Amino acid sequence: MAPQRRGRTLKLSPATSCFAGITWPVVAAAGPRGLRDLLKQLDYSQWSSADDLRDSQLGQLKVLLRHALATVPHYARAFAGLDPDQLDWATFSSLPRLGRPELQARFAALRSRALPASHGQPAEGQSSGSTGTPIRFLRTGVTQFFWQALILREHLWQQRDFSGKLASIRVRVQERHTPNWGAPVAALYRTGPAALLNVQTDVSEQLDWLLREDPDYLLTHASNLGALAELSLRKGVRLPRLRQARTFSEALRPTLRATVLAAWGVQIADVYTCEEAGYIALQCPQHDHYHVQAENLIVEILDRDGKPCTPGETGEVVLTALHNFAMPLIRYHLGDYAEVGEPCPCGRGLPVVRRIHGRQRNMMRLPDGRQFWPSFPSSLWLDVAPIEKFQVIQRSVDEIEINYVMFRNLTPGEEASLVRALTVRLGYAFTFHWQRHPRLEQTPGGKFEDFMSMVPGDAGAPTTT
Repeated sequence: MAPQRRGRTLKLSPATSCFAGITWPVVAAAGPRGLRDLLKQLDYSQWSSADDLRDSQLGQLKVLLRHALATVPHYARAFAGLDPDQLDWATFSSLPRLGRPELQARFAALRSRALPASHGQPAEGQSSGSTGTPIRFLRTGVTQFFWQALILREHLWQQRDFSGKLASIRVRVQERHTPNWGAPVAALYRTGPAALLNVQTDVSEQLDWLLREDPDYLLTHASNLGALAELSLRKGVRLPRLRQARTFSEALRPTLRATVLAAWGVQIADVYTCEEAGYIALQCPQHDHYHVQAENLIVEILDRDGKPCTPGETGEVVLTALHNFAMPLIRYHLGDYAEVGEPCPCGRGLPVVRRIHGRQRNMMRLPDGRQFWPSFPSSLWLDVAPIEKFQVIQRSVDEIEINYVMFRNLTPGEEASLVRALTVRLGYAFTFHWQRHPRLEQTPGGKFEDFMSMVPGDAGAPTTT
């Protein structure tokens, strides 16, 4: 009998995949038909138990490891003696991790010498380099297929009305209009129009553009969304038709949801991605936390000793992409920190990430050894002066540089007020240095970090505040 969920019969996909080595989830066909079939499977698998999901992951992982040992020089050496058929989770957790420096330095050795023909020709990608030297990696038709399926899953989870108008402000686009939302949505659904704008456009011009376009949905980088919402509040303007804001690419500041709600009366739907592995986690349709996309990758969140974190604990994110046979990323040390969440009351068995903190360099370091991810609500600044944009850089354990954008310099009284507020918020009397700029640039990838630590070394285990 076919599995049942909420009184509905779900047809399972055939057992044979059109992509060699992809045993779970099975992809019966490429193109729109295959996407529809994969979406049905994802609709089913999300309600599986955590144990069932891990069993399915382990089966696909064994196939990936056999391929990596046979065709990838790096893993043939690093995993020498491993028998994938005898793999269990304890053995997997003992395998050496792959760091970003290794991925940078060993590109050729990490490349498969015998990619299955059905996966298509690999294409090289490169990260934006926002945290240093760009990372090179390979994509295939299979990895793009799963990326498209998870884009569609996110739309369906959020129950968006495809007939609405989408505004997208992001990198690598020029201002233009399109008759639909583009791939992959338009391949399966009839949609309304879309309007695109480059994120490097001045924020005031972006807001004027949004007022003219009057979209139903807005997609942009988290920091850019914050700047737009704060400018809307200062100008007292609304986006009357907007139903939801969508964010990606950056860790979401804890106060951003409240700022967007105050500005436009809408909620944020956030996604957690990386360029090397695609969609990592999607925001739950009923909650603010995230569900790991377990059908596409394994996510470990590990403490300083390499042990799995428990709910409420924060650790480093380690990824294994289950379907990239061109350049397998196995136990890849992404460099992000995240907090493990409790199982979700929505009923999905997909693992929960409560919060994504971002990079280690986004942690504040105090002289007594404490570390934490600071948050700077816009009200902290706007209650004192009409600051348009700011960036906090920790230069040493007791010195902080504040870069800000404003039409004039801060007065001595305003600086003193901000010093008092920041000292209370950060829990230490830093020495502050103030610098006004005409603008603060984003990275080529459209990212903007409102806090960075340039203090070398690791003063201790991270905590949250």
